[in-house]
Amino acid sequence: MEFYSNGKLLLTGEYLVLDGAKALAVPTKFGQNLIVEKIATHQLIWGSFTNTGECWFEAVFDLPKLRLVSATFNSDKEGSAEFIAETLLGILKEAQRLNPEFLNDSKGFVVKTKLSFPRNWGLGSSSTLINSIANWAKIDAFTLLWNSFKGSGYDVACAQNNQPIFYQIKNKKPHVTQVKFQPNFKENLFFVYLNQKQDSKEGIAKFRESNLDFSKEIQRISELSESFLKATSLAVFNDLIAEHEHIISSIIKLKPVKEKLFPDYFGEIKSLGAWGGDFVLVTGNDETSEYFNAKEYKTIIPYSEMIL
Repeated sequence: MEFYSNGKLLLTGEYLVLDGAKALAVPTKFGQNLIVEKIATHQLIWGSFTNTGECWFEAVFDLPKLRLVSATFNSDKEGSAEFIAETLLGILKEAQRLNPEFLNDSKGFVVKTKLSFPRNWGLGSSSTLINSIANWAKIDAFTLLWNSFKGSGYDVACAQNNQPIFYQIKNKKPHVTQVKFQPNFKENLFFVYLNQKQDSKEGIAKFRESNLDFSKEIQRISELSESFLKATSLAVFNDLIAEHEHIISSIIKLKPVKEKLFPDYFGEIKSLGAWGGDFVLVTGNDETSEYFNAKEYKTIIPYSEMIL
């Protein structure tokens, strides 16, 4: 069996999507495979591989009780084998709780996951895994996500859809609408990697600390999401980005990324998802790459090479 889930980027609605704002999200051409093979041993043997084919995490679980036997973690990134194994174990146990038949086979399994993007890019190594495990277990991916982690769920929606979407939480349920987002200025859109992984859980926690009423901001961000979709010129799109960045900045009390890092840049820059890391959306032209390269930002991906 083989499962594939798309990566994700959140173009609008960061933070406020948690409280019902309509967000524009896009699945990426990058994602993650999950391959399952049956074996005779009563074990689940797990291997996670990078986009270059290196195994960065291995674990063995006894079945059907799902008891961790061993785990190894080969990476210079933060974390430990035990932490990652326990996180994975929690996801698998929740999947088993939602479907008691899952992993209750008379045999065992070898599972291999492989990313098609570098782990530090923040395109959804967790959400693609959640979605693929849910497909394997024949359960609802949003339920698995919300019972295992916190988050809006837009990333799982991107994992399941092969074109841009509007994503909104209504009455604690995800509402997904496929949309066409093919701006006639897409050759002026780029994604620049900021060389630092941002923990979205930390950003969400900070947002939750405010405990204020953002109903007006939620309404306006929802309107801006619609406007992003309808923008017919780069000038209009730039104005929408600037307004969106100003609103979110006023809520989370952080400077917009352009003001903080690139005040002399000639186009607009928008944070995507949790502020402070991963990719940003940049409007520009043929000189965009030269500008960011000069500042030691080397990963600059045109819109058409990133988005499905």
